[in-house]
Amino acid sequence: MTLRTPPGDLLADASLFLDLDGTLVDFAMTPDGIEVCDDLRNLLRRLQERLDGRVAVISGRALSDLHSHLNLENLALSGSHGLERRHADGRIEAVKPPACVSEATADTHAFAADHDLIAEPKPGGVALHFRTRPELEEAVDRFMASRAGHHGLSLQRGAMVRELRAPGGNKGDVVRQFMGEEPFVTGRPVVLGDDLTDEDAFVAARELGGTGILVGPDRTTAATYALPDVAAVKSWLGARS
Repeated sequence: MTLRTPPGDLLADASLFLDLDGTLVDFAMTPDGIEVCDDLRNLLRRLQERLDGRVAVISGRALSDLHSHLNLENLALSGSHGLERRHADGRIEAVKPPACVSEATADTHAFAADHDLIAEPKPGGVALHFRTRPELEEAVDRFMASRAGHHGLSLQRGAMVRELRAPGGNKGDVVRQFMGEEPFVTGRPVVLGDDLTDEDAFVAARELGGTGILVGPDRTTAATYALPDVAAVKSWLGARS
């Protein structure tokens, strides 16, 4: 089923939740390779002003990584799929990861080194990126599934990445948490995201009377609307900022 383009008035009274990679910025071959330009920062500032601060970027990236790329002090952020949150006033909440995360991280680094892949340690887990070697997807899946079972961690699938992380928490929980707090509580949740990890957030938004916007090709999704790519997201948001 082809999803409709979101209507022009969708952001009226919205609380806006935005994924980063594949939604606000194009994917890069490596996690550090993304480009966050001043135009994007200015767009986020304008959206914050229009929506009275009800804007948050929610990502699988570590919170420190999000902050270093976006460099917006008063922007609410959630990192590591909800294991870390920074409120607009600067307060930080983080879930302490279990000890097995460090062991899983060491295993993943060793596998990455043997196969010329990129292991990305995170506060609550570790990601294994294979965008540079897509032919290894099956091998990556087997390895990460075995490590998840061995260490009792959750396995998260993403676009050209697999991630081991501490059980519990997802982007849907992040939306629910922010929506129970100021300033988000006065708005209606609207979530933009491209990845399978964003589906939980789409579901949460719908449960709370809001909606989701899928970025990228059509697929089975809990989102109601769709935009084709990052450029379309920036254009649509820019026309409403």
